[in-house]
Amino acid sequence: MESARPPRLGVDDRSLERSLSRAGCEIHCFDPSLKQPHMQQAEMWLHRLSIDWRDPNPAFAAQRQYANTKKLATILNDFGHREVDVLKADMESAEWKILENLVLEGVLDSVGQLLLEVHLHWAGFEVAGDDPSVVRYWFSLLRELEHANFRLFHVHRDMTKPHLFLHKNVLNASSVYTLSWVNTEWKP
Repeated sequence: MESARPPRLGVDDRSLERSLSRAGCEIHCFDPSLKQPHMQQAEMWLHRLSIDWRDPNPAFAAQRQYANTKKLATILNDFGHREVDVLKADMESAEWKILENLVLEGVLDSVGQLLLEVHLHWAGFEVAGDDPSVVRYWFSLLRELEHANFRLFHVHRDMTKPHLFLHKNVLNASSVYTLSWVNTEWKP
């Protein structure tokens, strides 16, 4: 019997995406480093775009010809989608503000499963305060996921990453975890 290996979000591994595509899902991958705005690669679409906690300021968007960030609600609207069966996201320390945006805008109702890589070595973009305040903020967002009917079903800690928690060395910890959540009220 083969054991299922959890998805590693920080690497260029598209095995989950290929499996979902074979199951009939429409796949969209967002990577702000792409040279072309949109391209189809085998069974998935690639877009020069990334999810953010805010939409771009139109006055500055024209100056950034290759970078494009938008809120998930805006991306769903632009693509004409109402739901996301699986949202797999490595947001490079912006995950806490993006998660806050998903909670505040009620976008989580549109997501069936959430595979989220969280970084704990520092507070994250635009998150400030002393260590207890940061931990309370993180915890409150995870509790909001639970209030939105998401249940944690798998945790993977990346032991290849430094053993840091808010800039402090912590034995048997990792600075990067992948948290896998399922929406128990999901009705696609």
